[in-house]
Amino acid sequence: MIIDGVELPVIIEKKRIKNIYFRVNENLEIYVTCPKYVSKLEINHLLKSNEKALTRMYRKIKNKTKDNEKILLLGNELEFVQYKRVMFDKENNRAYGPSVEKVNEYLEKKSLKVFEDRLKLYIDTFDNLPKFRLRTRKMKTRWGVCNRSSMTVTLNTLLIHKKPYLIDYVICHELSHWSHMDHSRAFWKCVEEHFPDYKKARKELKD
Repeated sequence: MIIDGVELPVIIEKKRIKNIYFRVNENLEIYVTCPKYVSKLEINHLLKSNEKALTRMYRKIKNKTKDNEKILLLGNELEFVQYKRVMFDKENNRAYGPSVEKVNEYLEKKSLKVFEDRLKLYIDTFDNLPKFRLRTRKMKTRWGVCNRSSMTVTLNTLLIHKKPYLIDYVICHELSHWSHMDHSRAFWKCVEEHFPDYKKARKELKD
């Protein structure tokens, strides 16, 4: 199937399921999961009728792949200079290291201190917060998690590459969950009280 002038391979996997699902994976392939009785003609019709959705998926994955080739620290792109160990020249906006991947891994591992500093800016604006621990973890589908059973707030290490206000939004989002463990109207009202521009930040993190 051709999207944005590029021909993407279509991989079909038939299973004992009732519905048809499709996605664009990180290899820029269209992956279709469907019931065993569905014909190739039906699949082609489905893909054609969902071309707009597939285009959005393709562009999102493509942009993500491009970002993986960059060094982004709090939304600011750093010039990469190959060197035997990771180090930074903040004055000249440069990052040194064995590879872009290694520098990004280093930034993600060191992200907790940055997140703790951002948390301090908002924690006192919330009332009746329980005692909890801030943790970090690389996650594929979520930017943050508030867990009552472990009394923790976990932030995605990939946020270190995002602009500070996006980190702040995720922090306010997760802190609001201590009062509202759902995504009800009351929850979003709480988020808005602490982070008025939450809709813009939420949209940017989804794109």
